[in-house]
Amino acid sequence: MTKGLYTNKKTVALILAFVMVFTSVFSYNIFAKPNNKGPSAPTHLLVTGVTDTSISFTWTAPNDRPPVRSYDIYVNNIFTDNTTSTTYTLNGLTSETTYHITLRAIDSSGSISAHSNVLSVKTKETSQEPEPIVEGPVVEEPVVEEPVIEEPIVENPTPDSTTRVVGYYAAWAAYSGFTPDKIDARKLTHINYAFANIGSDLRITMGYPDRDPSNFAMLNELKQENPHLKTIIAVGGWSWSGRFSDAALTETSRNIFADSVVDFIVKHGFDGVDIDWEYPVSGGLSTNVRRPEDKQNFTLLLKTLREKLDARSAMDGKDYILTFAGAAGSWYVNNTELHNIHQYVDFANIMTYDIHGTWDKYTDFNAPLYNNKDASPQYKWSVDSSINAWVNAGFPKEKLVMGVPFYGYIYNNVPNINNGLYQTYSSGSSITYRNVEANYLNNPDFTRYYHAESMVPWLFNGSTFISYEDEVSIGLKAKYIQQQGLGGAMIWELSHDPNRVLLNALYNGLHK
Repeated sequence: MTKGLYTNKKTVALILAFVMVFTSVFSYNIFAKPNNKGPSAPTHLLVTGVTDTSISFTWTAPNDRPPVRSYDIYVNNIFTDNTTSTTYTLNGLTSETTYHITLRAIDSSGSISAHSNVLSVKTKETSQEPEPIVEGPVVEEPVVEEPVIEEPIVENPTPDSTTRVVGYYAAWAAYSGFTPDKIDARKLTHINYAFANIGSDLRITMGYPDRDPSNFAMLNELKQENPHLKTIIAVGGWSWSGRFSDAALTETSRNIFADSVVDFIVKHGFDGVDIDWEYPVSGGLSTNVRRPEDKQNFTLLLKTLREKLDARSAMDGKDYILTFAGAAGSWYVNNTELHNIHQYVDFANIMTYDIHGTWDKYTDFNAPLYNNKDASPQYKWSVDSSINAWVNAGFPKEKLVMGVPFYGYIYNNVPNINNGLYQTYSSGSSITYRNVEANYLNNPDFTRYYHAESMVPWLFNGSTFISYEDEVSIGLKAKYIQQQGLGGAMIWELSHDPNRVLLNALYNGLHK
């Protein structure tokens, strides 16, 4: 009886030990462990796009060891999804509803970070969606030879020596290691540093004070090595345009803002300012202040800036640059006085991308050069349409710097119809050329297709559709800039192409 009791105790002990070990292993593998020594929280959680049913956002990865392997996404404090990317799109949302988004990083050991900053975003009003088509149009198979643009060549195009190549550098790229000293400044005429913010006092301020000073110093070193190079501070952008309407509202507010701009560029060694108001009158984040009189006040703001910069130039003998970034759509043309604005600025950067994206219901091209004749379930617009809209509104083409994207969009769960083009999808996000180059271009599961009318490529593997730019499409855009006599090319943004594949194609295309 004693031996049996001992045997039973031994058996129970073994069972308990097994349960404890199993529970420990199960807990470790299934649940990421909050840990005081875990990874840092993701930073700079920023919105990149909003529709009535979706919110797109991006963030900066922690630079930790062990490295971060993925991110948990929380919406209104509820776990929603896990991703390995640093961009994400929430789909299937309710219109006119505010969502509170946070992230937690999980490293390779399974430890989990604290929550990131909270991103609060309100979806837009419900928009009218087009009826889906049953069958897509027939699209030609991939083109082997480089296509030829059949548009007539414009006489007296802009000379190569005056063609601008403007590259936006995103301040947050430094968090992932792409610091300004990594930029090939030999192939650029201007670097636009994105972004400075606008304070509650309507004065501009550093957007990333933990990184900006060192980034500014590296930009100034680049100028010493490349005397032709100009650096420009870009103000606002998608996330920080909320106070532009207030800054432009009165003569007093315009003077306060403009004086702060001059002080900022002189203090930090910039050669000018780029106004990225997204957008006057309508559009942009739902939290932005906007007024009907923004249309006229935007002109007055640029006029005041021009006057202040010229006054400073008279003092120190240096020419200061004034530019702005504008949207590609006809709605932007209608909400601004392009026929009047041009006299105050050196040039304008037209954002001829995001023509289609993950806010649409169907897959499509990010930056089609021309409209095509395909039957499509959604609106048609193109780079060429945008350029014509601005020129027809009275903006001189020699001051138009055409935007070129070094990124695209990836769409998931796409039906295997029409090689994925103009089809529905379940989720999507932006994708850098770096990612495309590293993970998809040489992937045997993906086929490259080319649209002979829109002059852009895409990749498809039967379920994943990627709209992107490559060396061929970038070269065609460079040729278009030359043929149309435009003022140059603008890049968003430089860190998306660290191996300089697209930058080299653009530079070579503009200087043939």
